[in-house]
Amino acid sequence: MALKGKGKFINRPTTTGGKKYDKYFVYIPTDVANDSQFPFKAGDIIEILVEPKLKRVILRKE
Repeated sequence: MALKGKGKFINRPTTTGGKKYDKYFVYIPTDVANDSQFPFKAGDIIEILVEPKLKRVILRKE
């Protein structure tokens, strides 16, 4: 089972229409994302819930 790993939260600034915007990504290790029990596939629309007090982010399919 590979449903645990270390990822990374990064910012990739981008310029659109002459304005600079921050674009944030969470990288999920390949062995986690390719596990048969991983609930998401590329292109899935997800809901993001942030629980600041618990320092937790929850991702759910819409």
